Amino acid sequence: MSDTTPTTINDIDFMVLWQSARKKREWSSKGVKDWNKKAASFASRNINGPYAELVLSKIPVTVDITVLDVGSGPGTLSLPLAAKVKHVTAVDYSPGMLQALEEHAAAQNITNITTIEAAWEDSWEKAGIPIHHTAIASRSLNVADLAGAIKKLDRFASHRVFLVDRISPTPFDPDAYEAIGRTFDSGPDYIYTINILYQFGIHPNVEIIGLPPKMIYADMNSAIDAYRWMLKEISEEEDVKLQHYLQTIAQQNTDGTLSIERRHPLQWALIWWTK
Repeated sequence: MSDTTPTTINDIDFMVLWQSARKKREWSSKGVKDWNKKAASFASRNINGPYAELVLSKIPVTVDITVLDVGSGPGTLSLPLAAKVKHVTAVDYSPGMLQALEEHAAAQNITNITTIEAAWEDSWEKAGIPIHHTAIASRSLNVADLAGAIKKLDRFASHRVFLVDRISPTPFDPDAYEAIGRTFDSGPDYIYTINILYQFGIHPNVEIIGLPPKMIYADMNSAIDAYRWMLKEISEEEDVKLQHYLQTIAQQNTDGTLSIERRHPLQWALIWWTK
C-alpha cells in the first residue's frame, strides 16, 4: 500500500471520481442549441406530467416564501410552484426553455415568476439573482464542477435546499442501447452528490422517488423521438433498429396512446437539507 492510497472516506476526492465517471459515460451533455430546439417538445412532455406532481408532493412550501428554481427548463416545477408561493425565480441557460416557460405562464395568467438566463458557471450576483428562502435544482446537476454548483445553490438559499438527482440508469433505457448494438455506461449519479455533501459537512435527507415502469406516449413518433433524445449521434442503421425495438415492445392503448414498459423504471433521489 502506497502513501497515496486512500484509507478512509476523507482521503477520497469524489470530484476526481465524478470527473472520471463523466468521461466514461455513453451519453453527452446537451448544449444550448439542443435545448432551444427541443424546448417545445420537452415542455409538452413534462409540463403537467407525473414527475412534477411527484416531486412537489415532497417539497413543503408556503404562500409567503420565495423559491429559486435552477435549471428550470420550460417551467416543469416553476409553473405549479407559482400557485403555492410568493414568488419564483426560474433560472436556465437556454433562452428557448425560458421562452416556453414565459409563454405557458402568460397562457395561465401567472405573474409571479421571474425568468433569468444564466448558467451554473455564471456569476449569479451579476445576473441579479437574489437569495431565496428555498433553492431547488431538479435534474439539472449534470455539470463539470458539481461541488461548485452545490456550494453556489446552498449560498443562494436562506432556509432550505432541494436537489433531485438521477439514479442510474435513469433517464436512460439500457435495453434500447443493447437493441441498437451499443454498450451502456450511464456515468455518475446521486451517490457522488451524497458523498460530496458529506465531505462539506452537510448530512442531507434522502428519499428515493420514482415513476411506474409503464411510460405513456401520444404515438409511436413521440416514443421514437423521446428515445432518440437518449442517444447521441444515432446512425441511420441504429435508428432502424431503435424503431424496430420500440415497435416490438410498445402496446396500443384504447385511447390511441402507446405504452412502453421499461425493465428499469425512472428513479431519482430527492436530496434536501435545512440551512
